[in-house]
Formats: sequence, structure tokens, C-alpha cells
Amino acid sequence: MLPEIDLDDTLTRRRFLNRLIIGLSALAGAVISVPIVAYLLSPLIKPSKSVWRDVGIPENFRIGQTVEVAFDEPSPLAWAGQTAKTAVWVRREDEQTFIAFAVNCTHLGCPVSWLPDAELFMCPCHGGVYYANGSVAGGPPPKPLFRHQVRVQNGQVQILTRPLQVG
Repeated sequence: MLPEIDLDDTLTRRRFLNRLIIGLSALAGAVISVPIVAYLLSPLIKPSKSVWRDVGIPENFRIGQTVEVAFDEPSPLAWAGQTAKTAVWVRREDEQTFIAFAVNCTHLGCPVSWLPDAELFMCPCHGGVYYANGSVAGGPPPKPLFRHQVRVQNGQVQILTRPLQVG
């Protein structure tokens, strides 16, 4: 003879386990989604600030020459390490005029190289080519190289850093 099963206890136990599984699933979903949502909304909550950075004294730049100058990102993350370093291409046009180009290709953000003999910027990743003035010469880049504002103040050439968008 089989023992009698109380259906009310079975349903209650089953209902409890179902609710426990749903609750744990919701908790797991929250644990995964909160950091993702925070990452996506962080530029709206705490936008990156534009900062003037010293890149050297005017005497370091010869007229007609384009040189790469490295500097720290204006708002690096604590764990960024080496990725907090960035650079610009600075070109001196005349005694008072400087132009600063971002090192990132406008296609996908790859770093561009300056070829002084050809007077071209080249993106090694996808074949993007830019003229010395930053305009697109060929390849997939949709826009010219990004330019930074440049000023000479207190004996220093300075650039205004800002977040750059690619694509």
C-alpha cells in the first residue's frame, strides 16, 4: 500500500521552487545587466572633459615638419595603464600656425603613420590614406583626420583634447 500524498504540500513545494528559480534568474540578470547599463550610460552621466595639454615648446617644431607627440589621456580610468597614453601629429605651418591631428583613423580608429617622403598619413589596418592637411586621399575613411584646437600660451604649444568618434 502506497502512502497518501498531500497535494497541497506538493503544490506548495513546487510553487516555492519555481519562485526561487525565477528570483535567482532575476538576480543573475541584474548582476549582468547593471554594469552593462552603467557602461552605456556613463558618457551621459559623466562626460569626458576637454583639457588643454602642453605638447612642447614652439622651438621643438620646425616649419613644414610633422611630428608625433605623446601625452596622457585627459580622463584615464584607474586601471587603464598603458592605454591611457595617446598621441597627436603636430605640424608647424609657419611661425605662428600649428595644426594637430589625432593619430586615429576615422574609419575604425587604428593609429595612422606619417610618411614624410610621400607627405601622407597611412592607416596600416585597412589602407586608409590622408594628405598632409588631413583630408582623405583614398581608402575607406569616411572623414578627414580629426583636428585638435591648438594655441601657443606661456611659451608652450597646447592642444585641446576631447573624446574622438570614429566610424
